[in-house]
Amino acid sequence: MVNTMTLATPEPSGLNVKTSINPLIGDVCGDDVTLHPGDTSFPVIHTENLNLWFGEAHILQNICMAIRQNRVTALIGPSGCGKSTLLRCFNRMNDLIDHTKITGEVTYDRENIYAPGTDVVLLRKKIGMVFQKPNPFPKSIYENVAYGPRVHGIRERCELDRIVEKSLRDAALWEEVRDRLSQSAMGLSGGQQQRLCIARTLAVGPEVILMDEPCSALDPIATAKIENLIEGLKQRYTVIIVTHNMQQAARVSDDTGFMYLGKLIEFGATTQIFEHPGEELTENYITGRFG
Repeated sequence: MVNTMTLATPEPSGLNVKTSINPLIGDVCGDDVTLHPGDTSFPVIHTENLNLWFGEAHILQNICMAIRQNRVTALIGPSGCGKSTLLRCFNRMNDLIDHTKITGEVTYDRENIYAPGTDVVLLRKKIGMVFQKPNPFPKSIYENVAYGPRVHGIRERCELDRIVEKSLRDAALWEEVRDRLSQSAMGLSGGQQQRLCIARTLAVGPEVILMDEPCSALDPIATAKIENLIEGLKQRYTVIIVTHNMQQAARVSDDTGFMYLGKLIEFGATTQIFEHPGEELTENYITGRFG
């Protein structure tokens, strides 16, 4: 991988963050603006002039955004606009793709995650990911959840038992599987498998959870359970979700970013984006004039 991420000093804590001239537009960076009046928290994740190429293809262009703590942020936009690629930038999953070039800055907890010497394993522990298709390990339900803690050095059975139960409870799955923890995870329904994957992510103690279209392969009932779960998760975690479902974005998120052709066209409170979008392109997309 070719990585040319430039090093920069993150902005100090406070109300103002470097973002777009218009706090709802994410394409032009460099001016101090107040994203959310009354919010004095520093963004947990902040991007500044983020660009990404796969080979010669310029996939992300000058992305500037601030993700606030303990909120759900939705990334919306047509297929191929760069939503999932942006999501994978937040825990360096794009490192696994050959011929990737990145410039700009992504900070997590005020640290540049692309700085030399970054512990990527620790980063991915703190910023976990749930993928589009449920991907449980071909192991028991218990071992799926205990796997991560074991990798990170936890060996005591009583502690593993505690983590497994807590993670399954937090993923709203414990009552459904408590009597069959030794059974294969492959026997669970699709919705249960996805909640198991969420429990597996929670088991290593993340602070941020990335979700790449987590409901796209699920039926409406399973989708509703995941959405209810997301609402509860934000009490303890910061959640960033990619979705093609406009109704889902409106239901579950506090903030929304609309992307188009690799650019962050508009970013702000979900109610503002859906009820009073500042860009005609955003309005055309959320009203179904193109997709």
